Amino acid sequence: MQALAQQILAGQRRALAKGITLVESTKAVHRLDAAALLSNVMSATGGALRIGISGAPGVGKSTFIEALGRYLTRLGHKVAVLAVDPTSAVTGGSILGDKTRMPDLSVNPNAFVRPSPAGRTLGGVTRRTRESMLLCEAAGFDVVLIETVGVGQSETAVSDMTDLFLLLLSPGGGDDLQGIKRGIMELADLVLVNKSDGPQALISQQTVADYRAALTFMRARFKAIKPEVQACSALEGVGIETAWSTLVGFTEKLTESGEGQQLRMTQSKAWMWGETAEILLEELKQSTAVRAAVTRLEDQVGAGEVPATAAAQSLVDLYRKRD
Repeated sequence: MQALAQQILAGQRRALAKGITLVESTKAVHRLDAAALLSNVMSATGGALRIGISGAPGVGKSTFIEALGRYLTRLGHKVAVLAVDPTSAVTGGSILGDKTRMPDLSVNPNAFVRPSPAGRTLGGVTRRTRESMLLCEAAGFDVVLIETVGVGQSETAVSDMTDLFLLLLSPGGGDDLQGIKRGIMELADLVLVNKSDGPQALISQQTVADYRAALTFMRARFKAIKPEVQACSALEGVGIETAWSTLVGFTEKLTESGEGQQLRMTQSKAWMWGETAEILLEELKQSTAVRAAVTRLEDQVGAGEVPATAAAQSLVDLYRKRD
């Protein structure tokens, strides 16, 4: 792991891909190796601007990231894209075809595009997106873009691991009442109405006005910045420079106010407790006493004889008495 860490720190792309594959592994035997790898690169992380990008399927997330990535690499930035692909609930498979929608960025020497399956994780990201992001930072990428699955209003987990959250909308994709809906709109720092070109240009301007009005009824999640709504066309490259300038301005204000540092500290603590809960749950499932009682309790819960809350408490009590 120390050798792999040194290769990642040296910016070797194959090593980075190998490291991400390791931290994404669900095998218990890989858990300790992944932890050791992250420990060896942690000192080189934290220097990138982390941006979450969400939006409904078909809104043009991949096309926008392609346009933004091209613009950023021309400015001298190194851009990593972590694209989360939906996983079939029937077969358990994922297409992982995001690179085909980013033909220029996927072969750009200053960019790294990594599609990963969402698996059973809810919220639009993968179970190990945080770890993958840290490895990208250790490899020298100073902008990390996380493209979510794109499932709707509840897709908010990405805001718990990024500095800024960008939401893409389609022209005419909802009036001002749609914009007032809680959930994902409350977390968006920048709302972009994409596909603002051709016959949809006028419609997009109305959509921008509707969502600007809607945001006035929502409390901003930061004191230093207020969410903005802009129009853009990823296909024609219009509005990309303005969007990036806005994101940079937001970052500077959050840094000056100290909210940016506080946000990362809060996210790290939440990550720690999330990992703690996952480890304890896995240990509980492996407990001999718990495994002996699981089938009986599951049957009782399924038959409606015992409430799930009582069964869960019984399992925890058995785990506590394991010694």
